[in-house]
Amino acid sequence: MAGHDIVQKLWNLCNVLRDDGITYHQYVTELTYILFLKMAKERGTEDKIPEEYRWDELLKREGVDLLRFYKRLLLDLGEKGQGRIKEIYKNANTNINEPKNLEKIIKSINDLDWYSADKEEFGNLYEGLLEKNASEKKSGAGQYFTPRPLINVMVKLINPKPGERCNDPAAGTFGFMIAADKYIKDKTDDLFELSEKEVEFQRKEAFSGCELVQETHRLALMNAMLHDIEGPIYLGDTLSNEGKKLKGFDVVLTNPPFGTKKGGERPTRDDLTYVTSNKQLNFLQHIYRSLKPNGKARAAVVVPDNVLFQEGDGTKVRQDLMDKCNLHTILRLPTGIFYAQGVKTNVLFFTRGERDKDNTKEVWFYDLRTNMPSFGKRTPLTEEHFEGFIKAYTAEDRTKVQDERWSCFTREEIRAKGDTLDLGLIVDESLLSHEDLPDPIESAEETISKLEQAVYLLNEVVRELKQAEESRNG
Repeated sequence: MAGHDIVQKLWNLCNVLRDDGITYHQYVTELTYILFLKMAKERGTEDKIPEEYRWDELLKREGVDLLRFYKRLLLDLGEKGQGRIKEIYKNANTNINEPKNLEKIIKSINDLDWYSADKEEFGNLYEGLLEKNASEKKSGAGQYFTPRPLINVMVKLINPKPGERCNDPAAGTFGFMIAADKYIKDKTDDLFELSEKEVEFQRKEAFSGCELVQETHRLALMNAMLHDIEGPIYLGDTLSNEGKKLKGFDVVLTNPPFGTKKGGERPTRDDLTYVTSNKQLNFLQHIYRSLKPNGKARAAVVVPDNVLFQEGDGTKVRQDLMDKCNLHTILRLPTGIFYAQGVKTNVLFFTRGERDKDNTKEVWFYDLRTNMPSFGKRTPLTEEHFEGFIKAYTAEDRTKVQDERWSCFTREEIRAKGDTLDLGLIVDESLLSHEDLPDPIESAEETISKLEQAVYLLNEVVRELKQAEESRNG
C-alpha cells in the first residue's frame, strides 16, 4: 500500500469518531497517541516503552476494559515515561467516550499494510496527516501550517549545512526543521558522508524549536521523532523570558503567528529594544537577535504586510533590522496560500552582520503577488511558481536579471520613503491603465446625448398617455 493510501485510510477513520463529537484536530492528536505505540513496534523501538503499555497490550483488550486501559496508559506515560515519551503524553487525555470507536481505530491501524511502507517513510506518512488536517477548514489547523512548496523554497535558498544550528521560534508542527533536515540529508547521501560525531550532532543538536500551544507541541515532538530528530523542542512562549535562551543560531526558518497579543498586552520579554503588542514585530526582533553576529548567520521569515509599513515601533524595528542585518531580499507572496486567505504576506531574507550598523546597502524585491492566479484547492501553489524568483535570487549578478517582477531599492531610497518596505509591486493588469481610460469630454457628450434621448422618449410616453385619457373622456 502506497504511503498516500495509508494516510487516506487513517484520515477516513475520523468518520468513526464523529458520533463522539471529536474535531479533526482532536482526531490527529488522538491518532498521535495510538500511532506512537504502533510505530514503536514497527520500528523496533518498543524498549523505551514500559512492557505493560506496548502495542500488543492494546490489542488484547476490548470494550470498556480497553477504554479504561487506554486512559490509564495515557496518564501513566505522561507522568512516568522517560524523555520524548513523557513529553508526547504530557497532560494527555482522550476525547473518545465510546469503547467500540476506540477498538475500531486500534484494529484498523493494526490491519493496515505497514510492511509495504518503507520504515523511513513513517515520518512522511505522519506529515501527510498533518497536511490533510491543515487543509480541512473545520480543523482550524491551517493557521500554523505553512504550504510545503514555500517551506521547500525557503530552505533551499537559505541552504542549511551540516554542523549548523537551525531553529524555528514558532515551531508549529516542526515543518521547517523537518525540511531543513531532509535538505541536508539529500545533500550528504543521507548523512553517509559525515563522521559519527557529526551524525550525532545532526540528530541531537542541529534542529530546535519552541511552540506555545501544547497540542501543537505534541504533534511537533511526534513529527521530529518519526524523522529521527532528537533536538530540543521547547513548550513555551518565545516572547516571554524563556525565549532568551534561544540564541546563537546559524539559521532561522519560521512563520511566526500573525496578529497582536490579546488585550494589547506587551510581551513579557525584558530584552527587546522596541516593545510592542504586534507579535510579528516582536518575533522579528527576537529572530535577528538570535542569529550569530558573524556575517554568515541567516534567516528566512514569513511576515504579513503590516510589518513592511507599520509606523512608530514598526519603523524603528525595520531600521534596526537593516542596521544589524543585510536585508537583501523580500519576496511578495501571492494571496490565498494560507488558511486565512485574505492575509497578504512576504518572506524576508537577511544575514546578520558582524557589526550592528549599516549592514543593508540595497534591498531586492520580487513580486509574486500581482497578476498571479487565485490560489486554493483548485489551483494549488507549487514549487514551479517560484522558478522565476529562484533564478533571480541565485543570479551571480542580480542587475542582469531580466524580469519585470524583480526590482531594487537602495538604502538611501528606502530612507527617503520613510523607511517603508512596502515596495516592489508591479502594475496590476486587472486595473485600467491611463491609456485605457475613456476621454472625459467624449464621455460627457455621450452621456448628454443619452439623457436627451431618454427625455424625448419620456415626453412621448406622457403625450400618448394624455391622448389616451382624452379619448376615454371624449
